[in-house]
Amino acid sequence: MCATCGCGDDGAVITPAGQAPAHHHHTHEGHTHDHTHADHDHTHDQTHDQADHTHVHTETVSLEQKVLAKNDLVAAENRRWLAEHDILAFNLTSSPGAGKTTLLERTIRDLGRDRPIAVIEGDQETLLDAERIRRAGARAVQVNTGAGCHLDAEMVRRALEALHPDRGTLLFIENVGNLVCPAMFDLGEHSKVLVISVTEGADKPLKYPHMFAAAGVVIVNKIDLLPYVDFDVDVCAGHARSINPDLDILALSATTGDGTADWYAWIADLANQPKSDMSRELVDKTMSAGVDREISAAQVGRRSTPAV
Repeated sequence: MCATCGCGDDGAVITPAGQAPAHHHHTHEGHTHDHTHADHDHTHDQTHDQADHTHVHTETVSLEQKVLAKNDLVAAENRRWLAEHDILAFNLTSSPGAGKTTLLERTIRDLGRDRPIAVIEGDQETLLDAERIRRAGARAVQVNTGAGCHLDAEMVRRALEALHPDRGTLLFIENVGNLVCPAMFDLGEHSKVLVISVTEGADKPLKYPHMFAAAGVVIVNKIDLLPYVDFDVDVCAGHARSINPDLDILALSATTGDGTADWYAWIADLANQPKSDMSRELVDKTMSAGVDREISAAQVGRRSTPAV
């Protein structure tokens, strides 16, 4: 799982749109590893191998729980800060090329007259998407994750410090294109928005169930291409609701604008919910998840401790 693969936030570079990217260098002077095995014989019986395997497995589970628990605590702080500043935040996820940035460009042009909009852009490299957002009329910061495959709550916390969004801002967090890891990491958002396109296949929910389970709404984008592809919106919606019965599913074209009125109405409905009630429920849920994960990590840690 991504929580144990090592793609943390240490290498993330955060750059406001319109500025030159910062150069990020890693130096390891005097840090060398010599590995020689010519004179090193390994003899392990089957019992030892099995014990090592069990120990590694339990340690891996413990590490994953601790990483996610730490992330949940930062996410709760993000959510509390956003609520205090009357900022409604959405975490946009998708496969690469589903049309998140194009959807944001149109949303900014259509809704930016009514309230301030800001965007946190997540990509492994380049400032291209942040510059597109800036040209569309919104403030943006780019988070380059390097080898990382998702944003986490700490990256978003640092991005908020750089962005300084105004009170009442509509904040979109465009995650790295990936339908696996972003499902695990709460960023402090009010809802996850999952964007898929008709070019991806109607069986997408069955292949990536965790992301569909975590989403609050699914946007089926590029419906202008339906005459040219083999995609059934109703079949896809059925698969999605078999995983998450409460999903809202919207079909639209970010290119032509068809169906975007339903997207804007969905945003307005969420914005009109009582902020205090919604934020309190989300904060309590996040804090509870963090505590549960800490307890699970401690329990796994005790089970994995070898007997003396």
